Amino acid sequence: MEDRKLTVRAVERALDILMCFTKGSDLGLTEIAGEIGLHKSTVHRLMTTLEERGFVVRDPATEKYRLGLKIWELSAHLSHNDDPAVLLLPLMERLRDRLGETVSLYLRDGNDRLRIQAVQSNQAIRRVAQVGARLPLYVGASSKVLVAYSDEPVMRAVLDSPDWPAGLDPAAYVSQLQQVRERGYATSYEEREPGVSAVAAPIFDRSGQIAAALSVSGPVSRLTPERLEDYGPVLIEAAREMGMMMQA
Repeated sequence: MEDRKLTVRAVERALDILMCFTKGSDLGLTEIAGEIGLHKSTVHRLMTTLEERGFVVRDPATEKYRLGLKIWELSAHLSHNDDPAVLLLPLMERLRDRLGETVSLYLRDGNDRLRIQAVQSNQAIRRVAQVGARLPLYVGASSKVLVAYSDEPVMRAVLDSPDWPAGLDPAAYVSQLQQVRERGYATSYEEREPGVSAVAAPIFDRSGQIAAALSVSGPVSRLTPERLEDYGPVLIEAAREMGMMMQA
């Protein structure tokens, strides 16, 4: 039993190490050890195994690690038929061309939202959205959409999160969620990033449950509060079309 516990713990630690690379592409032992709270010697042993199996690659010049080809080999076997990141990409590109701003697709993962696809704006001054970015659910247009259309336990988990910012009034947040449900879309104006605003709408699955959030973001100089409101109905229609594709 003890051997089994040690084996499971090693797997958990190895997975924690791989998840560190969602926050950076080139990481050293000290960075990884600090991120997951392990001694450098323990991390070094695990990294050696991951390197031998091809899941990470070490740069001999910098002594830093990056993800290896085994990760891409695994991702190549994901089912593209039901993958919204692949399925909805053409419609996201069409929306980008229509509005001229960056388009993103988010899924909820626990108390976070995960950007699984992004189509960057072609404009010189633009919002660059990184695929794979993990963001908190308590701030931002897409977060409000994902929470507003989820069930009560999800909302309660977000409100009770230990990471809830001290300056954010829970009652005001709940009121914003009610507005999102009434309008069918959410907006944010420099809520998470200075100089950036966004508008988002829900994408529903076959059962009518929220499956993802579709957002358009850009600099506040272009995406003014008035323009965000103008784009709201556009996002609702685009999200409805995407939902129909997911239900086909």
